[in-house]
Amino acid sequence: MRPVVWGVLGVARIATQKVIPGMKASALLDMRAIASRDIAKAQASASELGLGKAYGSYEALLADPEIEAVYNPLPNHMHVPWTIKAMEAGKHVLCEKPVALTAAEASQLVATRERTGRLVAEAFMVRFHPQWLRAREIVRSGQIGEVRSIATQFNYNNPDPANIRNKADIGGGGLYDIGCYAILTARFLFGGEPVRAVSLIDRDPKMKTDRLTGGLVDFGEGRQLTFSVSTQTAPSQRVQVFGTKGRIEIPVPFNPVPANESRILVDDCRDLYGSGLKTETIAPCDQYGLQGEAFARAVRGIEKLAYPIEDAIANMRAIDALYRSAETGGWERV
Repeated sequence: MRPVVWGVLGVARIATQKVIPGMKASALLDMRAIASRDIAKAQASASELGLGKAYGSYEALLADPEIEAVYNPLPNHMHVPWTIKAMEAGKHVLCEKPVALTAAEASQLVATRERTGRLVAEAFMVRFHPQWLRAREIVRSGQIGEVRSIATQFNYNNPDPANIRNKADIGGGGLYDIGCYAILTARFLFGGEPVRAVSLIDRDPKMKTDRLTGGLVDFGEGRQLTFSVSTQTAPSQRVQVFGTKGRIEIPVPFNPVPANESRILVDDCRDLYGSGLKTETIAPCDQYGLQGEAFARAVRGIEKLAYPIEDAIANMRAIDALYRSAETGGWERV
């Protein structure tokens, strides 16, 4: 397969420290260019990462005929506008999560896809990591019985008001940034869509972003997601999946170190002390590279896009419902 040539909009940390290095290691991905509104930043990142081209504007990168696909890690409120511009410039786009600030905004990308014929997808790398694929395989096999409950906890501590994740007017806050993972992975494992949701949100008194969000998401048929995410709590993350015959635990579900093995714990729950607990190890891999390769194969027509933009819209509908619930104090339909 001929490598897909990529350009990157912006020098966000997620791009320069995780996504570009992970994608650059793949022979299927030609990481060619990076753009910033500050040319010095673009040049510095290009030099550090070994990229061939640096641009002082996003428009200049989009005008480059060599670029086939664009990775968009811009701040949340810029996801849809610049994804549309990239598609209109003839580029396929892999856009960071959350793909938009509302499901209605995300829906604009469907019309743009139909008009331009370009592929567009939301960058949720966890769906391509073997630990999540294995967890879903165990769920589907019936090994832990019928899955009734998923419990997700994801925290980090970032009280910096200058950080984009703490700017309420551009899509900052815990639910957008990390709560989206809880929703997405529950949909991934349940293999269905939620029907209603209720939330409790605590906002930072100065920054106005949600610094602690708890939610209950009803998937119907006796299936529930309970989650808690925080942007001002000691860093930690964990997912547990409870079935009628056992449970699965993923100790580092979202940010496993690429160079390290990952672990999945499977417990038949014969007692409360873990005597039926078994550990499965997953070989080291880079989930960002795997995600990029899947997108590249879709660009080349080798396989269909695993998660088209409609999937991102479905995830946004649940986020919308959770934000509405925080205002109304009750259940909201998804």
